[in-house]
Amino acid sequence: MSVLLVDIGNTRVKWALLRGARFTPGKPVAHEGKGDALTALVKRMPPDLERVLAVSVAGAPLNLALSQAARARKLRVQFVKSARRGGGVANGYKDVWRLGADRWVGAIGAHALAGGRDVLFAMAGTALTIDLVTAAGKHRGGAIIPGPATMVASLLSGTNGIRRRSQGLRASSRRLFASDTASALAAGSQFAAAAFIDRAVDEAASTLGSRPALLLSGGGAAGLRRHLRARAREVPDLVLRGLAVLASG
Repeated sequence: MSVLLVDIGNTRVKWALLRGARFTPGKPVAHEGKGDALTALVKRMPPDLERVLAVSVAGAPLNLALSQAARARKLRVQFVKSARRGGGVANGYKDVWRLGADRWVGAIGAHALAGGRDVLFAMAGTALTIDLVTAAGKHRGGAIIPGPATMVASLLSGTNGIRRRSQGLRASSRRLFASDTASALAAGSQFAAAAFIDRAVDEAASTLGSRPALLLSGGGAAGLRRHLRARAREVPDLVLRGLAVLASG
């Protein structure tokens, strides 16, 4: 029997199949706010599919599409919500429900992958979140800023001069001191996000007395990694890894 693991983000659906201890990730798909991608995903799953375990930050219409697709195959779907405890992790939020389900499941995945170490994990998407989990599984909280693409979009929508001067240019974020406006936007957002993560590593080391492992996930992780001073491991399917821990528990 197999379990379909689904991570519904703001722009993409990530998924994996879990058969016993075997974890097989699939290719992410853009959903464009519509449920078609989820319906097609469930339809093409193998006959031995037993259940669906999902985490979603995308809202009711996409959740409904996944539920209906699962029901058509006489399967049950469970949407993971933040809990006081789960997967070896204790939630650090006073009001448990206020911690996003993706961050909660990411904390479980990060703790499982850290191998007994303190771990800081960053998820770079529409928002850039960082969270700290101790070796003992205590979630110490985190912070949220706009993701690099959101930073740029905010400036383009709110500043006519920057928008006009960046049009028609190919952006590069490889150097901080850029020679055109589009590249200045890209560099500024990428270096700012990387500095945020590096500072979080330093703060975590000061809080815990030793430097934590650093994991990066999300669609913007690859672009950020080259700007970091801290050593980082990229885990594109971190939330799915957390779902796998819960599914196996």
